[in-house]
Amino acid sequence: MEVYECIRSKLTVREFKSDSVPDGLIAQMLRGGRWAASARNRQPWNFIVIKDRETLGEIGRIASSGAFIGDAPLCIAVVMEKQGRPELDAGRALQQMELVAWSQGVGGCVAGIRGEENDKVKELLKVPEDKELITVMAFGYPTDAASGRSKQRKPLSEIAHAERFGQGYLAG
Repeated sequence: MEVYECIRSKLTVREFKSDSVPDGLIAQMLRGGRWAASARNRQPWNFIVIKDRETLGEIGRIASSGAFIGDAPLCIAVVMEKQGRPELDAGRALQQMELVAWSQGVGGCVAGIRGEENDKVKELLKVPEDKELITVMAFGYPTDAASGRSKQRKPLSEIAHAERFGQGYLAG
């Protein structure tokens, strides 16, 4: 799949088939995340691959905005060094993993895990204290219902500006 088409067609998926994601594809997704840019090329990430049904279910119960994790065949937790702006570098890595997955028919969704929920998931996954759990992202093959959706985007004229905010950018 061509890159722009992959970006344009990618959907957030919260409903998954029970089919497992092949290990070869998981490795490719992890390599995609590994090749993401990072501030000063520090590559401050660690990725925890989670396929155990019990662990997935427990994370789904803990994460108030991520119950869908319990139904996913795969999650990847993104753990970062506690320095700088880890969310930015984590987001870069996650986006690349998502695009690799989507190019092979696998969708995903990030779960917002904050505060006490984050502490509980961090403990469950045995993340060291000197590391920060950024998020857990569920992956899997979309159900037919999830695949049939489309996404809407604001017109470029509403969000693109030329030189200064409020001056419309005329895309060619």
